[in-house]
Amino acid sequence: MIDLTIADDVATVVLDAPAQLNSLDEQALRDLGRAYDEADAAGVRALVLRGEGRAFCAGRDISAVDPRDDDVMGYLDGLVTPLLQRMARFPAPTFAVAHGACLGVGLGLLIATDVVYVAESAKIGSPFSALGATLDSGGHALFVERLGAHRTLDLIYTGRLMSGTEAVAAGLFSRVLPDDEVVRATTDAAALAARGATAAFLASKQLVARIRDERLALWDSIEVENAAQAALCDTDDYREGFAAFQEKRKPEFRGR
Repeated sequence: MIDLTIADDVATVVLDAPAQLNSLDEQALRDLGRAYDEADAAGVRALVLRGEGRAFCAGRDISAVDPRDDDVMGYLDGLVTPLLQRMARFPAPTFAVAHGACLGVGLGLLIATDVVYVAESAKIGSPFSALGATLDSGGHALFVERLGAHRTLDLIYTGRLMSGTEAVAAGLFSRVLPDDEVVRATTDAAALAARGATAAFLASKQLVARIRDERLALWDSIEVENAAQAALCDTDDYREGFAAFQEKRKPEFRGR
């Protein structure tokens, strides 16, 4: 079950199947995509993704899958990848709370989120050696980029899971927090972002994606930054930010 609530310009999307460690079947993936679509249509200025119970998301729900006729390409290529692309392109800052198992598709959901705050007890890695399967949903790209080839294959071959503390120390995600603080810290960060200059945040989000995806060098990156800055000059938030600085008051941003 996927729950969506919207309050104060912040959408909260909750994976709510704790008995299954929030594992995702095809219907849950479709429902998750719809939740993002509804949040987008509502014009929210930030979004939080989290899971109920002992885990964020243990991956694909394989409880009813028959490996003899499993349409894995239909699941991954037809459902998972489009959802991850939709999440990554959400037109506002996105935040996730990672706790407990964050595996497979669950790891992919975190990769597709802008900012991930991780509980100390989170479990992150590739448990697929026990299934005769391999890491998916972007896990190889994340691990190779941040950990290098040797550490990536060590995790894959052994099935060892990293703690939240280890994952953040390795640069996989944003920040590690005690288990009883991570939800509050994440929701507070999203609320702060929603009150900020979200048009400028979106520009930075797009710049980061372009620099990463196109492997832009320094001077090429500066060129696209300059163009983004020039475009922001025409926004209300840009003018408000300058006026507030000059008038020595707090800015009141509207996201436009």
